[in-house]
Amino acid sequence: MSKRYRVRINRRTAMGLALAATPVAATLAAGARGALAQDEVVVTMVTDTLGLGDQNFNDLAKRGLDQAVEDLGVRGEVIESRDQASYLPNLTQAADQSDLTVAVGFLLIDAIAEVSAQFPDEYFLLIDAVVEEDNVTSVVFKEQEGAFLAGVAAGLSTESNQIGILGGLEIPPVIRYEVGFEAGVLSVNPEAEVTASYVGNFDDVALGRELSLAMYNNGADIVFAIAGRAGIGPFEAAGELGEGYWVVAADTDQSQLGAEHQLAVATKGVDTALYTVAEQVVNDAFQGGVLDLGLAEGGVGVEDPNGHLSDETLAVVDQYRQAIIDGTIVVPADRDQLAAFEMVAPDALPAAGASPEAEATPVA
Repeated sequence: MSKRYRVRINRRTAMGLALAATPVAATLAAGARGALAQDEVVVTMVTDTLGLGDQNFNDLAKRGLDQAVEDLGVRGEVIESRDQASYLPNLTQAADQSDLTVAVGFLLIDAIAEVSAQFPDEYFLLIDAVVEEDNVTSVVFKEQEGAFLAGVAAGLSTESNQIGILGGLEIPPVIRYEVGFEAGVLSVNPEAEVTASYVGNFDDVALGRELSLAMYNNGADIVFAIAGRAGIGPFEAAGELGEGYWVVAADTDQSQLGAEHQLAVATKGVDTALYTVAEQVVNDAFQGGVLDLGLAEGGVGVEDPNGHLSDETLAVVDQYRQAIIDGTIVVPADRDQLAAFEMVAPDALPAAGASPEAEATPVA
């Protein structure tokens, strides 16, 4: 069994426990479908406008669907959305043909709110946003927590003390990534300067490359890519400039775009969330409600798939991971919280695995 597979299974197990322990808004109506495990279960995933092949968010969700097909025997279908006007008809088609309809992304929130109300006896999963309907499981992530750890790694690894962030759209999940990352960088490296540039969409690889080149040419040696398909751009820019230019990936390992330039990955368990809810439907155990998944639940994290981080850096990352799980550090989730956040230096934290003897002291 590969290391990557073990990590995924462990994260799924942790998230499954979080699902089981989370209160739900209400039980489904009595007319809901029963005995699903005895019939073929159809799971249909509706993408956002990036569709499959974005090498990021939609492909990560598809990985969870493929695993559900392999492990659970469900029939997996995908409907790709050409534009935002397609969200409503695509979700309607999916609900009409499926046991579980999965809406991939924050931008589908309005459409799934309408369709889930029209199909009260069908099951829905919304990723990255919340619709408060009994037949919808809404999964949101504490992206800021995994991003904080990635920021710690970047802050300790930079040689120029200039770090860039390439964002797609300024929507809540992206903002959480941005501010968590900046808080992590500045906690370990107060002298660092963090600059953010936004593409204005998640699709323009050329503009993502151009903005990343501008940040690199202005002195940045690391860019955190939270831009969907446009996040391919920083890898192209780093590849063009050569050794010493790094990308921190978001959501999933993107080593295929340039392992030699991928410093770390701020991971997000979109695949695991889809798999877990599909498993609930197969077992006739669907639970509606809101799941907010962070480090403690195994929903987010940081990985070093290419071995570019030093042992010393990884040890500090582990210190901060434990401090966040313990509640010693509450990572900011928006820009106002970032402005008020008191940075905590590494030497104010207990060693990883140790019991804290005193409260951590903020950096002056």
